[in-house]
Amino acid sequence: MPLLNIQTGLESPQLISFLDARARELGAKLIVRTVDEAIARGTCEPPTAGISRYKLQLPVLLNAIEEFQFDCAIGGARRDEESARAKERFFSFRDSYGRWDPKNQHPEVWNLYNGKINPGENLRVFPLSNWTRQDVETYIAKEGLSFAGNWHN
Repeated sequence: MPLLNIQTGLESPQLISFLDARARELGAKLIVRTVDEAIARGTCEPPTAGISRYKLQLPVLLNAIEEFQFDCAIGGARRDEESARAKERFFSFRDSYGRWDPKNQHPEVWNLYNGKINPGENLRVFPLSNWTRQDVETYIAKEGLSFAGNWHN
C-alpha cells in the first residue's frame, strides 16, 4: 500500500525525515505532492491574505486521489481539532468532487463500520478521530517518543 503525503510547505524537517525513514522501514512507496508544485502547475491558487496553506491541501489531495485512483485515504485528523470535524466519522464518504455530506454518512453503530463505496465515491478514514490532544500526549509518553514542534490545538 503506498503512502501519500500532501505537504503544505509548513512541515518541519524532522517530520519529513521521519516520513522518509518510516517509508523505507516499511518498504512502502512514498508519494509526495506539494502545494507549491500545485501552485506552479496552476492547479491550485497561491494563498492570499487570510487563507491558510492547510486549506490549499484539498485540491492537491483530490488530484492525487484521481491520479492514483485511490479508493481510500487514511488521515490523522481528530474531531477536537476544529468544529467542522465534530460530525466526522471514522469512515468519511466523499463524492467524486471530494465533498463531504454529514447527513449522507453510513451509521457507525457500536463501532461497526461499513466500508462499501459507491461508484465515484472515495473514502477518508480517520482512525484517530475520537482521540483528544491528551490521548496523543499519553501515547507519545507511553511509547517514549520525542516531539519537537508546535501543537496547533
